[in-house]
Amino acid sequence: MFSFLIFAAFIILVCMIILWSISVIIKNVSIVDVFWGLGFVIVNGIYFYLSENFQLRSIIVLLLVSIWGLRLSIYLGLRNIGKSEDFRYQEFRRKYGAHRYWWFSFFQVFLLQGALIMIISLPLLGIHYFSENKDLSILDYMGITLWLIGFIFESLGDYQLAKFKKDPRNNNKVLNTGLWKYTRHPNYFGDTVVWWAYAIFCISAGAYWPILGSVIMTFLIIKVSGVALLEEDISDRRPEYKMYIDKTSSFFPWFPKK
Repeated sequence: MFSFLIFAAFIILVCMIILWSISVIIKNVSIVDVFWGLGFVIVNGIYFYLSENFQLRSIIVLLLVSIWGLRLSIYLGLRNIGKSEDFRYQEFRRKYGAHRYWWFSFFQVFLLQGALIMIISLPLLGIHYFSENKDLSILDYMGITLWLIGFIFESLGDYQLAKFKKDPRNNNKVLNTGLWKYTRHPNYFGDTVVWWAYAIFCISAGAYWPILGSVIMTFLIIKVSGVALLEEDISDRRPEYKMYIDKTSSFFPWFPKK
C-alpha cells in the first residue's frame, strides 16, 4: 500500500510543478483549482492500475470518481476562462508581495493542494487495495445511492448558480430558488456526500482507517475553504444575504424558515 502512495504522490508532484510553472508565466494561480477534480481522477486511476484488482467494486469506483472529477474540472475550467485570478490568490499576492509570491505560491498553494489530494484520496486507496475477492454488499449499494444524491446536488447546484450569474439582471442579487432554496451550499453539501459515499465503499472493502480522508474533506468544506471562507464577508458585500442566512439552512437541505 505504501508503494502505491509514493508512486501516486510522485505523479501529483510532477503535475503540481508543471502547473506552478505555468502559473508563474501567466501570473494566475487559479489554474490549480481546475486541477482539483482531475487530480483525484489521476490518483484513483493509479490506485486501480497498481492494485491489479478488477473486481466490480473497483470498476464502479473508477467510473464514479472519473465522472465526478472530470465534471468538476470541466466546470471550473469553463467558469475561469477569461477571468482574472481568484480574489483569494490576489489577496495572498498583495499580502506577501508580487516580487516573491511567484515562488511562495508553490509551497502555499500547489504543494499544499497536492498533499491534500493524497490525504483525501485515502478512501480510494482503501477501496482498490482491499477489494480483492470481495463481492458487492448492501453497503456498496448504499454507496452508489449516496453518490447519486451527492452528484445531483453538486452538479445541479453548480448549474443553477452558473445560470443565475449569467443573467446580468441578477448582479448583486442572491440565488434563493431551486436547490439553493433549501441549503445555502448545495454544491458543497453534494461534494461532502460524494466523499462519504467513497468512505462507505471503503468500509465495504474491509478498510476503516482510510475513511479519514472523507473526514478531512468534510472538515475542509465546512470549516476552512468552503462554507466558512465563502460566507466570511459576503453579508457585507450583499446585504440581501443576511436575510438569506436567516431563512435558509447553512449546509444540510431543509425547508426555509418563514
